[in-house]
Amino acid sequence: YAPAPVMTKELDKIVYDTILLPAVKAMKKEGCPFKGCLYAGLMITKDGPQVVEFNCRFGDPETEAILPLLESDLAKIMLACTKGTLKKERVEWKNACAVDIVLASEGYPATHSSGEEIVGLEEAKKTGCLVFHAGSMKKKGKYFVNGGRVLNVAAVAPTLKEARDKAYEGVSKISWRGMQYRHDIADKGLKRLKKRK
Repeated sequence: YAPAPVMTKELDKIVYDTILLPAVKAMKKEGCPFKGCLYAGLMITKDGPQVVEFNCRFGDPETEAILPLLESDLAKIMLACTKGTLKKERVEWKNACAVDIVLASEGYPATHSSGEEIVGLEEAKKTGCLVFHAGSMKKKGKYFVNGGRVLNVAAVAPTLKEARDKAYEGVSKISWRGMQYRHDIADKGLKRLKKRK
């Protein structure tokens, strides 16, 4: 879900100053300046932010919750990155929240099934949700399970609760034999928001 209520403006600055900027500066100093998408997987602990991983790609399923909130043109932002002119580009975000729910096949993450027909995709889209395909395949106009993480169902709304409720409404329209998903997405964020009030 995004934005994550745990990321305050103060914490955002700490992450930028102590993790992101030093990493990019170190790559440049070593003769490998970085241009592109650098995904930092972080855990926020009582001792502050801790790095779990860095990836030179968008994070999944994080991207499906973040990019629907982007107001600016992603292609223009990426082009500005390659040209080194990103400072000149305006990166604007919607004043909204997004929730993304991964729908997985039976047995995931240890194993996964395949071949089950997926139904309800159009009904899910009619709720206003975005449906992203991952471990699916299309055959003769129908969709079938073809991997562990099969679909992502994302919703955007003015509040985190509305986005969560909308995403789960979209999920409720989709089915296949053995479909599984978490039922607690955004719960921590909603609890954190409740504590702030």
